[in-house]
Amino acid sequence: MIGSNVENEEAKPLGRWSVLAYGVGHVLNDITSTYWYTYLLLYLTSIGMPPKQVAALAITAQFTDATMTIIAGVLIDRFGHFKIWHVVGTVLVSAAFYSFFWGVCVPCKIIGIDTPLVQMIGYYMFDILFSGGWSCTQVSHMAMVNGLTLDQTSRVACVSCRNAFTMVASLIVYGIGFFIFNSSVKQVEIKEQYHLLATITVLIGCFFVILFHLGTKEPSVKQVSHMTNRRGSSWKRWLKNGLYYRVASIYVLTRVVTNISQVFLALYVISDLHMSQSSKALVPAIIYLCSFITSIFLQELEWNNHRLKAIFSAGGLLWLFCSAVVLSLPINMNVFMYILSVVIGIANAFLMVTSVGMESELVDKEVEGCAFVYGSLGFVEKVLCGVMLYILESYESVTPASCNPAYPCFTVTRFSLGFIPGVAALVGVIVTCFTKFRTSLPEPLTEPLLT
Repeated sequence: MIGSNVENEEAKPLGRWSVLAYGVGHVLNDITSTYWYTYLLLYLTSIGMPPKQVAALAITAQFTDATMTIIAGVLIDRFGHFKIWHVVGTVLVSAAFYSFFWGVCVPCKIIGIDTPLVQMIGYYMFDILFSGGWSCTQVSHMAMVNGLTLDQTSRVACVSCRNAFTMVASLIVYGIGFFIFNSSVKQVEIKEQYHLLATITVLIGCFFVILFHLGTKEPSVKQVSHMTNRRGSSWKRWLKNGLYYRVASIYVLTRVVTNISQVFLALYVISDLHMSQSSKALVPAIIYLCSFITSIFLQELEWNNHRLKAIFSAGGLLWLFCSAVVLSLPINMNVFMYILSVVIGIANAFLMVTSVGMESELVDKEVEGCAFVYGSLGFVEKVLCGVMLYILESYESVTPASCNPAYPCFTVTRFSLGFIPGVAALVGVIVTCFTKFRTSLPEPLTEPLLT
């Protein structure tokens, strides 16, 4: 009877502030990953590091992140305490990210030798610590949503709110970056510009982490799952579930679209379209602003499985259109990139909110073992994206492409931003069409997020 009362209580829709408090919990991860994906290649090459070494650092980060995602998922399922894992990840992310972009060489200070080789060892050290901490924060935060409530609409609202704050985090990076990069274009000041941007982003991210911990309590639904789901939800059981593989495919393909496009967007507007330096902040800012507005709109919908699939498919088809434009856009029509950014922003919001919503629907009430689901899907996504980024960045050129302004010319950047996300989006739509979830009816939030 007690278990039934607890379950009924947790099945109630969440209120506005509970959703908002959860939504800000991933801002530090989002704000640092936006900086990492967008400016890592530009920053390291600007201080003289060859693109192949940058690619090696990137794939090391991806594999570390992927491995720690699995480990964190297993440990969180076994020991619980989501918020403690979140704090551990926060500390590692903050310290490692700040040290990486400020060029703090700990091995140099320990052994008293400052050489390029020892400096690279220092970069790899903070690279690994940052990626490992990022995974702890990500898995603990994603798995929490199934422990906060059993209501499907509230879960999707939490995911949508989290996605909205992902856009806020990215807008902060690009907004601050726009002013910093516009302040001076002298080569000698580029390093200091990136240093300042890294410092501000970490401080803002930590502020949101504090708000999250003050406004969110440790989930209690996990206790209910032990009473209501006696068969358990071990990793072996998940691997025997056919729906798990379909949802995994959808989520991984979504991350390929968003991650690959984010990495090559800044290079595309600068090197391929010959736009101004400020555009490497302005164009991404437009994308994330549109994603933010779209995510807010999505929070107000009543959700069921048919709507999840329909909106994901719409996002995939929008990205297919964007890919075609990216592949064919010439230099003398680069102004259209600002219009295209609006469409990309809407498509990204559609894909991210619904793909994570499908993960939540996969877990449903079987919250025991849910961290394994989020962790394993993150593992596959990070390994795949890491390999793809390593291959593409190894052949990347940081010098602007020289071609006829009236015609698009083939470059690795244009191929990476146009062809790969388009194909991934198309395959994701196809898989979604053949995926069938449990039948469920939508329930409204107790308080709309917009009044």
